[in-house]
Amino acid sequence: MHNTTAMLIELGAIILALGLLGRLAGRVGFSPIPLYLLAGLAFGHGGILPLQASEEFVATGAEIGVVLLLLMLGLEYSASSLVTTLKTQYPSGAVDLVLNAAPGAVAALLLGWGPVAAVALAGVTWISSSGVIAKVLGDLGRTGNRETPVILCVLVMEDLAMAVYLPILTALLAGVSLAGGSITLLISLGTVGAVLYIALRHGRIVSRAVSSDNAEMLLLVVLGLTLLVAGVAQHLQVSAAVGAFLVGIALSEEVAEGAHGLLSPLRDLFAAVFFVFFGLHTDPADIPPVLLPALALAVVTMLTKIATGWWAARRAGIPSKGRWRTGGTLVARGEFSIVIAGLAVGTEPRIGPLATAYVLLLVVLGPLTARWTEPLASRLTRRSPDKPQNTAPADQSEPVHAGG
Repeated sequence: MHNTTAMLIELGAIILALGLLGRLAGRVGFSPIPLYLLAGLAFGHGGILPLQASEEFVATGAEIGVVLLLLMLGLEYSASSLVTTLKTQYPSGAVDLVLNAAPGAVAALLLGWGPVAAVALAGVTWISSSGVIAKVLGDLGRTGNRETPVILCVLVMEDLAMAVYLPILTALLAGVSLAGGSITLLISLGTVGAVLYIALRHGRIVSRAVSSDNAEMLLLVVLGLTLLVAGVAQHLQVSAAVGAFLVGIALSEEVAEGAHGLLSPLRDLFAAVFFVFFGLHTDPADIPPVLLPALALAVVTMLTKIATGWWAARRAGIPSKGRWRTGGTLVARGEFSIVIAGLAVGTEPRIGPLATAYVLLLVVLGPLTARWTEPLASRLTRRSPDKPQNTAPADQSEPVHAGG
């Protein structure tokens, strides 16, 4: 069969299957993400029906999916509010680092993998999945909740921290000199600073440049600008997700609203492809041998991440229900953890299967904890619902910011 024909058939089968799974998940009130991942396992290497012709296209679509998920989150918030939140919530980032990186580092040392592998596994357990969490927030209708800026703040601090962490890890893995690693680190920090400065000081100019009454032109310009910035950011050792998020917050309210409506269908499509791609690269045969240590690590870091979110939301004055929702939403790990493990397998090959099983567990459990942590905590503590304060309750609040 011609390669193009095979690719079209495979893509059609994948998208149709995703649509049916999404409909099934919607009927039972469940996030479709775990079903998308299971579909990826079925279509991936070692699965029931491995893909051949469309794998490269799916890989590209997965990258676009992460970029669009973070762009859409950025459109919900302004640059000034982001900076204000970062200034007030940076202690939450420190708590996040200590509570969630330490279990990975300790596990690697106990397994006898050495200090470099400990730094790598610490990153795997530390970083939440911005892509998964962005999808969950949308699925559960929580983008306007009072606790959502706290969740975004933790995610953005983690993503920005990657601009420091990844160059350091790469240098450690490659045995690069201190000078070489420092240059890479300075480039990364400079890129983040430059994009954030443009978003803060010249966001209106950017908005005027991309604004258009023609929906087609607005879609093309915003999408093109986002992919361009994300690609340049990644080339300069900065997360593409950070670049896309900063583009979103740089756009003014009117442009943000128009772009949001136009890009939502594309985000949903490519986000689904992203989760399928994750499953495609997981061989089911690699999971059983490392399942027990991965499960133990997943349980520990699920609890530490819930504690992180609860503490961060408490600092922000969020009522009890919102605190538990914050912690439960932050549980999922995903794209960054896989990238980090991929970098480290050359030094410690055993980290690959363990990280894959660990991430697969938490990327499935993440949507469940996001939905059920707060009701379960309320039942266990037998607390009465929080009384309304000066602002609206967390589960019924208006969006904190109407646009980026």
